[in-house]
Formats: sequence, C-alpha cells, structure tokens
Amino acid sequence: MKVTMNRSAFMQELQTVQRAISSKTTIPILTGVKIVLTERGLTLTGSNADISIETFLAVDNEKAQMLVESAGSIVLQARFFSEIIRRLPEDTFTMEVVENEQVAITSGKANFMVNGLDADNYPHLPVVESRDQLKLSAQTLNQLISETVFAVSAHESRPILTGVHFVLENKQLLAVATDSHRLSQRVIPLEQEAEDFNIVVPGKSLIELSRSLADDEEEIAISIMENQVLFQTENMLFYSRLLEGNYPDTNRLIPSQFNTEIEFSVPNFLAAIERASLLSHEGRNNIVRLSIKEDAVMLYGNSPEVGKVEEALNYEKVSGDPLEISFNPDYMKAALRAFGDMSITIRFISAIRPFTLEPTAGQANFIQLITPVRTN
Repeated sequence: MKVTMNRSAFMQELQTVQRAISSKTTIPILTGVKIVLTERGLTLTGSNADISIETFLAVDNEKAQMLVESAGSIVLQARFFSEIIRRLPEDTFTMEVVENEQVAITSGKANFMVNGLDADNYPHLPVVESRDQLKLSAQTLNQLISETVFAVSAHESRPILTGVHFVLENKQLLAVATDSHRLSQRVIPLEQEAEDFNIVVPGKSLIELSRSLADDEEEIAISIMENQVLFQTENMLFYSRLLEGNYPDTNRLIPSQFNTEIEFSVPNFLAAIERASLLSHEGRNNIVRLSIKEDAVMLYGNSPEVGKVEEALNYEKVSGDPLEISFNPDYMKAALRAFGDMSITIRFISAIRPFTLEPTAGQANFIQLITPVRTN
C-alpha cells in the first residue's frame, strides 16, 4: 500500500472516524483506525462498542490530490497517528506500508516509521439491507436531534432513558426524549412511504452523528437491523447500536387541560432565566420561581449564601388563574434554546403538576414538558 495525498483533506476524514474510537476498550485493535486503499480511493473505519463510522475519500476528489501507487490495508493506533498527521510540515504526505506491518509516513523532511496491525483482524461491520430505507435531509435530522437529545437521561440506572425514542407510523416520524423530570417531543410528517419502526438510539450516538454530518450533506438514508441502525450519506456510514427494552408510554404524560397560559418571546424569557440562574447556581438549591398574576409576571432567584434577584418579565399575553411555580432553571434554559427565536406558549395546571411549552404559531408538532420543584 502506498499513497500520496493532501494532508488537510485526509485529516478531515480521520477526525470524523475518530469520534467512534475510544482509548478505553477491551479489544486492543479498536483503539486503531482501519485504512483500506483501493484504486477507487481511501476508506477509513473507526469503531467502539456503541458506534462505528466509515468514511470514503474518492481518488477523483479534487481536494484530496490523491495519487495511489499500490492498494492495501493497515490498522494504525489512532491517537498517535492523528497527532503525527496534524504536525507534518507540508501540505501533502506519503504513507507506505513496508515489511512487518510497519508504515512509513513522510512529508517534506520529516520521516516517521510507525507500527501497524493486520487489517484482516479488524472486526467486520454489520451488513445492512438497503430496502425500506427512510430518507431524510441532513438538516431535518440535525434539527430532530437538537430538539430532543438534550432531554435524555444522564443516569445509567434506567438505560432506556439514555436514548431518543424514534417511532415511524402512518407517515409520521416521532422523536421523544425524557429523563423523567423533563420531556421533549417532535413530530415530523413524511411524504415518502417507509416501513414502520420503533427504536431507541443512544443519545451519545446521536450527538456524535450530528457532529459528523457536514452542512452540505443532502440526504441521509436510515436503515434498521435487529440491534443496529445505519445512517448513510454519500461518503459516510454511521452505525449505532440500539437500546434494548420498552420505552415508557410518554403520551400519557402530556396533559391536555390547563388553568393558566402565558406567551413569551423566547430570547427575552431566556435572557431573564439566565440572569435569575446566576444566583440560584451559587446556592444549594438550584431553583427559580415564576409568579403569574393578572397585572404582573415576576421571576425570582434566591440564594441565601449570595443574595436574591427579582425581575418583572415582558410577556405577550397571559390568561387564566394566578400561579406561583418553582422549577430548575437549567431545564428551562435547555428547553428554550431548542425553540430558537420564536414566541412560545407555556401552559400550567398547578404549582405541582408538569407544565408544557409549545410554539405559539405551530401545531402540536413540537412540545416540551418540565416537572416543577416542590417548595415548602
């Protein structure tokens, strides 16, 4: 195997597959990146117990400036290899496998010789049937992830809640995440026919997927196997394991009747929550309090150790019963950031029941739920 190519084009692909490579693995070869060179181009693979990423750099890609002299394959220790490539002195470099699985890397006056491993010993990626694929734009998938993944649980005590629940039925794709204190649910209507599915994808996998998707990726094909899902773009395969078990029925958690409603501009309300949480974060109890009356809406933050803050809020309209409710400001900030620059309606039942947030202008396609904090 011998190839000469552009360093930055190669580095971009290497950084993508490195998202799937962990230094903490019980299988030593998985700390490496698998490199396969053919006349068509270069394939890089990285994998751990949860995700596997394979990217392809075509020989006719102008940025790659690739000159293939002989095909072959090797596995190289990912961390050292990427550091070497990053620090090479020239814009191009040559990589050649010599005897005993050793690899010569040269660029300008720099010459490295590193030990590799036989690529035949690298675990094979699952084979996926490409029928009944669901196709989404990268922009839509990224939006789905950003609107839900922040609400997954960080605790492994209930593993199923560490993932996002995706359900496709009746040409509607539902994505929902909850950590039992908050919930975020998004529904997207689809035009195309695709086979229904019901899967839970680990939140960590989705975060890495989102980081791996280039802005110019047009379309992503999603295929599902027994315990794996594959997200496929033109030049990348991203595999993730699926979480096993039944996701809780979250529909029953979303209330349908309310006693108090208020409408806010998200940027204004978010800024006020950030100010109030400056003090609440310093105290033992990370809580802010919202007071809604017919003539005034107030936000309070209090930390006996530091001080207190109160702010009269700008709102667009309010209706229903007066209410005082306390909640975790971090949950509220994450929820508001997922909406972006828009107006939302927050609906309350009482001070101790979960409340909902929805876009004022939208239908029930995006809804979030936050559980209040009981205070004496």
